[in-house]
Amino acid sequence: MIKKVYNKLKADGIGGLLEGIYRLALPHRLEYYPHCKSFFQSGTGMEIGGPSSIFGRRGYIPVYSVAVRIDNCNFSNNTVWEGTVCEGDTFIFNQGKATGRQYIAEASNLQCMEDSSYDFILSSHCIEHLANPLQGLAEWIRVLKQNGLLVLVVPHKDGTFDHRRPLTALEHLIQDFESQTSENDMTHLEEILKFHDLTKDPGAGDFQSFQERSKRNNENRCLHHHVFDTRLAVEAVNYMGLQILAVELFRPFHIVLIAKKIGPDQTLNNEKFRGINAAPCWLSPFSSDRKNAGPDLKKSYAPATANSSMTNGRTQSAITKYLYSFRTISGITFNKFNGISLPC
Repeated sequence: MIKKVYNKLKADGIGGLLEGIYRLALPHRLEYYPHCKSFFQSGTGMEIGGPSSIFGRRGYIPVYSVAVRIDNCNFSNNTVWEGTVCEGDTFIFNQGKATGRQYIAEASNLQCMEDSSYDFILSSHCIEHLANPLQGLAEWIRVLKQNGLLVLVVPHKDGTFDHRRPLTALEHLIQDFESQTSENDMTHLEEILKFHDLTKDPGAGDFQSFQERSKRNNENRCLHHHVFDTRLAVEAVNYMGLQILAVELFRPFHIVLIAKKIGPDQTLNNEKFRGINAAPCWLSPFSSDRKNAGPDLKKSYAPATANSSMTNGRTQSAITKYLYSFRTISGITFNKFNGISLPC
């Protein structure tokens, strides 16, 4: 516990530490969650990577507490994050429920799973570790039932150790997809070693340790191959033909997308999320989203003020005003009110 507190303090400062404590007492929730909660309660899910605290009882999207069954897929039987992983009926997502099936397989190659076998797919901070993220999405879509949901959480570059790296282009992701880039690809290693911010990654150690670990990425999968902002995450999901239902953003670095697998008789329409000819329907607290929006759209990307319309009525507005005043005095930033999450 002391080590976790120290690492949090070192990476995010006193404000980040106090915010974490605040969130333990008053956990934030995805605004769209009530619209999909019943879906999780009645269906069978697959989590790629994890287990993830963001899906826990106090997480932004508390799926574990309501789901009947969740299976899991990890790339190895021993990972940096989870230690030893045993294949079989061993995946514990909720201590009060039956365990799910644990698979050991590549996230971009789920041959061990049948087509259309899951009602929902969960993935938190996994896709950036894939050398071929669109291939990963293609596999997740394959095992997802028609009208099934994908819950995708992607780290925004601004709040992570990737903030110095250039944003990955959608065209690059498409090229990796079409070229069938494999998971042992090390194309981005030089860039990562040059721009990785070790002050935001205390677990990586000094530069020499980080370099040695990075060169063994095929064993540990710690590298972030690609760097995402909100628009890239939206465009990647759109390119793979999923209907986006919600986009919500949370400080310090979470992009959350809820998307549906549609059938051949359904029309894909993600224009309001993509913001091609107008501002997208989501607001962003991240500066690079506003910087990359173009001069005519920047105002629509600006962070909300205390008077911004949220979704919880007068009580929410009063609390928002209070915490903005508190933030002004203390310098502390709170996810709920500075990480904007408006339904589209």
